[in-house]
Parts: sequence; structure tokens; C-alpha cells
Amino acid sequence: MEMSQQFAEVYDLIRQARERALRAVNKELIELYWKVGEYISLRVEQEKWGKGVVKELASYLRQAEPDLKGFSPQNLWRMKQFFEAYVGNEKLSPLVRELSWTNNLVILSRTKDEMEREFYLRLSIRERYSKRSLERAINSLTFERVVTTDQKLSPAVAELHPELNAHFKDLYVLDFLNLPDQHSEKELQKAILSNLKDFILELGSDFTFVGEEYRIQVGNTDFFIDLLFYHRELQCLVPVELKIDKFQPEYLGKMNFYLEALDRDVKKPHENPSVGIILCKDKDDQVVEYALGRNMSPTLVSEYETKLIPKGKLKAKMEEIYALAEAEGE
Repeated sequence: MEMSQQFAEVYDLIRQARERALRAVNKELIELYWKVGEYISLRVEQEKWGKGVVKELASYLRQAEPDLKGFSPQNLWRMKQFFEAYVGNEKLSPLVRELSWTNNLVILSRTKDEMEREFYLRLSIRERYSKRSLERAINSLTFERVVTTDQKLSPAVAELHPELNAHFKDLYVLDFLNLPDQHSEKELQKAILSNLKDFILELGSDFTFVGEEYRIQVGNTDFFIDLLFYHRELQCLVPVELKIDKFQPEYLGKMNFYLEALDRDVKKPHENPSVGIILCKDKDDQVVEYALGRNMSPTLVSEYETKLIPKGKLKAKMEEIYALAEAEGE
């Protein structure tokens, strides 16, 4: 084993220990805020504490320990709201201890119900979101997009890989590219590469970038994949083909060719078969369904938007879904 590799292993031990220590400290901090919130909540209920008393408490704590941070009147009141939002909820209360206080506050203040709250708690834990990343996910209506998704998989792939929809979206919001409504595929590709960090954030943290215009040789002919990624959890290559028009069935044949070439010539023996994404400006769901109907292809057809989606549009779609679910339950 080379010396540099040995040094890297020592560094990994240090890094992992630091991460465990930070997680332990964060859990203790959240537990403290929970208990303070519980105390204030009980006093409000039993002794009619109001915001004036909580303000006095903050002043007392500041005098008792001038260097004490995080116990302003506003933050103390948020601790009460935090406790009341999750008390008795055995499903969500363990999750809040996995996140920073800052991210907990963002979720608490920006979500409307338990379903949405749970979604962003789990997403933040899985993706290890910073505050900025979490706020962008909420601003780009990730929850609404997932709830209203109608991602189509070929029947065989849906049976073999039911977990794919948990890692891929039906609609990607690429507002950070700052593209005009009319743009070419080259402009789209160039903008993505110039904003690769944000693009991967929209895809998901388990995606790592492999290359652009990735060359594969079949026979004596060279072919080039627009973008190639690797998904760490699924352990597979993910080619992405960019289309600035509506999905056409013939796009699937080209992607199938790329997937076959990658699996034969690029995939490592321990890796899983590749999964493709055809990213289109528009698609007809019925055309996608027919195209995949008799196809074994592990390909997902997704749309992209270059501007944030109007919230009313997705809200109306969600209300349709909820109404349909209620009607089926009757």
C-alpha cells in the first residue's frame, strides 16, 4: 500500500470521528431545545406565561451567563413551537434530532402540514442539506413536484427497480441556469456545466459527475453522451441526454444504445446496470407510457423548467390528487 493511501486512511479516521462528534453535539443541543420548549409550553398552559415572561426569562439567562448564545426571546418562543409541533409524534420526533436547529426552524416555519414536514425532514437527512440547499428545495416546490409526479417506468423495470422513483424526479427545476425561453441544446449543456454544483443539488447528492460529451466507441464509430453521472447508492452509471423539444419515441432507441454500450464496455463488474435520463423540455405522458410499454429499458423520461413553477399550478394538481384519493376511499 502506498504511503499516500495510508495517510488518507488516517485522515478518514479523523474525519469520521469529527462527524460522529458533531452529530452527537447536535443531538444534545436539539434535546436541550426540546426540553426548554416543553418547560415553556407547560408554563404557558398552567401559569399563563406570555411573551412578556419569556422575554424576562431571556434577560435572566443573559445576565446569568453573558456568553450564552441562542436563547433570545424569539428563539425561546420558537423552542415552545418546536416542542408543540412534534410532541407525541413518534414518527417525526426522532427525525428532528438528526437535523441542525437552523434547518429545523426552516422546516417548521415553511411547511403547512405533517406530510410536507416529514418529506423535508427525511429529504434533509438523506441529502445532508445546508440551510441554503433546504431553502432552495422548498422554494422550487420539491414536495409538490414529488406529490404530483407521474413518473413512467417500463413494466419490467418497475418490477425489478421499484426504488428508482425515490432517486429520480419527473420534473427538474433549473431556474439557476438563467436561460431564455428559447435556447439550444448546446446552450443548455453549457449552462448546466457552468452551474454543475446547483445542477447536482437538484438531481440529488448521491449523483457524482463523470464527464460531458462522454465518448463511447462501438465498432469503428465514436458516440458522445451529453452528460454522464454516477449514482453512489444505486451504484450505477447514469447517462443524461438533453432535449429542448417534446419527447419523441425515437429518443428511447438512442438511449438504449448508450446504456448497452456503457454496460458492456464501461461498467465495473461490481456495479449495477446503468439507468438513463432523457431530459426534455416537454412530454406527453401517454406517449411516454406507450414508448415504454413493451420496453425493458431502465430509462426515465423527465421534463425540465427554466423558471420556478407557479405555486398555484402545482397546488391545483395536488388538490385534484387529494380529491381523487378521498373519492376512492369512500
